[in-house]
Amino acid sequence: MYTTFNRNAQRKHRHLRIRAKVKGTASRPRISVFRSNKFIYASLIDDSCHKTLCSSSSAKLGLENPSNCEAAKAVGKDLAAKALALNVKEVVFDRSGYLYHGQVQALAEACREAGLVF
Repeated sequence: MYTTFNRNAQRKHRHLRIRAKVKGTASRPRISVFRSNKFIYASLIDDSCHKTLCSSSSAKLGLENPSNCEAAKAVGKDLAAKALALNVKEVVFDRSGYLYHGQVQALAEACREAGLVF
């Protein structure tokens, strides 16, 4: 399928495969994760209305080191607090083609500890 090794193209291909199965609704929105080289972003999305309910990022939080697991935990706690303020307790987790390891895992566990149910 791919003639040269392109890590991001392969991630996007995995993301499309995941998105075919994972859907967010008004009662159970989707947490979408994006990692850049510098920051980590997470959004709470209602796919039935195509609306972003809330979002959080390590860029907005103004952390000292915005690209490590501690930053991902802070983003997860912040997103969970915003979700609970919107009366959202159950969510679907979309890892966007990334491995469930490191920053993605830290973000998911922080959301769970703050009260969200996956």
